[in-house]
Amino acid sequence: VQLQASGGGLVQAGGSLRLPCAVSGRTSSTYAVGWFRQAPGKERDFVAAVGWRKDDTHYADSVKGRFIISRDNAKNTVYLQMSALKSEDTALYYCAAATVRAPVGEYDYWGQGTKVTVSS
Repeated sequence: VQLQASGGGLVQAGGSLRLPCAVSGRTSSTYAVGWFRQAPGKERDFVAAVGWRKDDTHYADSVKGRFIISRDNAKNTVYLQMSALKSEDTALYYCAAATVRAPVGEYDYWGQGTKVTVSS
């Protein structure tokens, strides 16, 4: 499974940005795709996840009500719609896939990051 994240950039606080994650390869073994982020000097944190074939979604408390994760199976793409952005959302954003081979709760395929900078 290969993942390609894009859509990062510079945005003002309060603004919006949408990050697409293109998923390719053996997607038949994928059961969830998630977004994570890593701010400078900090550990990587979970942001949101969506089932690959089910509509269940999960969000970190810090983004609930502001971010929406969705998927388009026809395009093999997962989107992270970010709104009401804050300076603390500044980070390198990664998408990752959890397949049937991964331990429960873990993601075994990762894309490269896309940088999001929120200016205050």
